[in-house]
Amino acid sequence: MRVLLGVIVCTMVLLLSPRSCAAAMQPDLTITTIKQDPYTMSKGSQMEGYCMDLLSELAKKLDFKYNVHLVKDGSYGRQDESGAWNGMIGEVVRKEADLAIAPLTLTAAREKVVGMTKPFMQTGISILLRKDISEEAGIFDFLTPFSVETWVGILAAYLGTAISICVVARLSPCEWSQPQTEENNFTFSHSLWYTAGALTLQGAGPHPKALSGRIICCTWWLFGLVLLACYFSNLSTSQGSDSNQLMVKGFEDLANQQGIEYGTLSGSSTLAFFKNSNNPTYRRIYEHMERAKSFVSSMDEGVRRAKEGNFAFIGESVSLDLVAARHCELVRVHEVIGMRGYSIAGTLGSPMLKNLSVAILELSEAGELAYLRSKWWASSCMADPAKASPLQPHSLKGMFLVLALGLGLGVLLAVLELTIKSRSNAGEQRKSYCTVLSDELSQRLRTTTTNKKRSQETADKDKA
Repeated sequence: MRVLLGVIVCTMVLLLSPRSCAAAMQPDLTITTIKQDPYTMSKGSQMEGYCMDLLSELAKKLDFKYNVHLVKDGSYGRQDESGAWNGMIGEVVRKEADLAIAPLTLTAAREKVVGMTKPFMQTGISILLRKDISEEAGIFDFLTPFSVETWVGILAAYLGTAISICVVARLSPCEWSQPQTEENNFTFSHSLWYTAGALTLQGAGPHPKALSGRIICCTWWLFGLVLLACYFSNLSTSQGSDSNQLMVKGFEDLANQQGIEYGTLSGSSTLAFFKNSNNPTYRRIYEHMERAKSFVSSMDEGVRRAKEGNFAFIGESVSLDLVAARHCELVRVHEVIGMRGYSIAGTLGSPMLKNLSVAILELSEAGELAYLRSKWWASSCMADPAKASPLQPHSLKGMFLVLALGLGLGVLLAVLELTIKSRSNAGEQRKSYCTVLSDELSQRLRTTTTNKKRSQETADKDKA
């Protein structure tokens, strides 16, 4: 009756729109699917989900109508010993359905009996476990807030400041007015001690008296305050994000550890992947699961055991992503192996499969598939704070610059103070300015041997 009606309509509009004639004669497509969250779900008398949205977009692109029903036996499609197929694949093979749209894995066995489109989603095998299964803290983890380059820069700044204080204390007449009779308080060792005390906010006397020395010390104090603030901020962030330091980062880590049990769905394609693999790591994982009998009977059981702790559930990455989005205490590791695709199945040799493949590629290039993925895999969990990366030197370049300017200004003022005193002494002693300045520098920059002798003489006099 529908075909007859189409012929009548075609006869009426043939001269006006041949394309409308073809559309009128085209029967509705019968689509089989399976109920699985979030691909296909019931919403009253209607169905919704990722696959339903995808089907709607494809229908708009290719201009077809469809009727959707759930597969009768609730199976995806597996071949029995007699060679017959059940599930959605069986319905397509028996031509009870034109298309099967669901998370159907593209396999060689299925490709022999049905036609399959380009994959609309990529998946693989990954690991699900609790976030709080983390690494033990390392001995030198207290150094992680700063990178190696930053620590080297801090050490150079510390030594440079100590040297500057020592030099300024020798040059400045306001700090060391009588080098012939007085002992210089700021030796290099004391300058190192003073700088270290200032960095830890403890202080170590005596303090500089000259303006040049005080400028250097104030600059160093400011540098130390900013440095400590950055250190403790990064340290607290690193400690707060320990849950991201998963002890199991991949299948190699999983196979090499003994503290966490692991397993997968019994009789699943994931188990078959490990069983048939020639990779030594994957073989060890399969042998361990076989020996420990750590298989689970359902996805829900695997998720429950992972939530209880000390169990890693191995499954398809797309499904694990959905679980992690809905159970905030769980996380999927980054490594994914055994990549495979989900495709739409159709009758073998159907010309429509080519058009569907092209439409899927167009939707992917337009970003529609990524949008559908983000829509149905949306997470309600609060984002964990990202693991703090070590602070790099360029992050503190402003403070290093301020410190360098402070050191330079301090040394320049010390030289200026010495110059002013030398010019004054030159007038009083009726000597040339260069001679007095040379004598001053010679006395102030000589080695500590003279100071040691002077200290010894002073001690001998005290004893006498």
